[in-house]
Amino acid sequence: MSQTVIAIDGPAASGKGTVSKAISEKLQFNYLDTGKLYRAIGAQYLEGRPPIDAAQSLNISDLNKYDLQKPEIAQAASEIALIPEVRAALLEFQRNFSKKMPGAVLDGRDIGTIVCPNAKIKIFLTASLKARAKRRYVELYKHDGKISFETILEQIKERDKRDQTRSSSPMVAASDAKIFDTSALSIKEAVDKVFDYIQTKI
Repeated sequence: MSQTVIAIDGPAASGKGTVSKAISEKLQFNYLDTGKLYRAIGAQYLEGRPPIDAAQSLNISDLNKYDLQKPEIAQAASEIALIPEVRAALLEFQRNFSKKMPGAVLDGRDIGTIVCPNAKIKIFLTASLKARAKRRYVELYKHDGKISFETILEQIKERDKRDQTRSSSPMVAASDAKIFDTSALSIKEAVDKVFDYIQTKI
């Protein structure tokens, strides 16, 4: 089999990370959650390091140094993702990763449009704002019992707005991407649907 790149994009809590990881395991492909790159930079930024400097010297081991699920790190990641120089530095990192054999699954917000525009398979996962906020609330409530659903809903709404309106690599489905709405799907159903589609393309 020749080297295959699978680009999976979508907004926060659309299920792209869970689905992408499962797909990579089924196919025995390399997997990169590109959001973790921005979170790792965000974590270093919160420690006082200039984000451009952190992005230019990022190492894959940096992704395991922090608790990247912390809300404050996610917030910082979303803010530094607006910096064109940060995106440019991480673009090279992601493209190098996509060349790994026998194939690579990358998930993010601009994989199919900017990072790997020539990817063999492009998928865009989406879900209603309410469904996504509910998922993120359940996930975060385990760590912080005081967190409110309304707060999560507002954070995701703000995140969507930033991702869709930023001047550098705004989040949008590639014109040749297959779109899946996961609002009413279980994790298994979402994985099965996406995997079945991929099988028809490989």
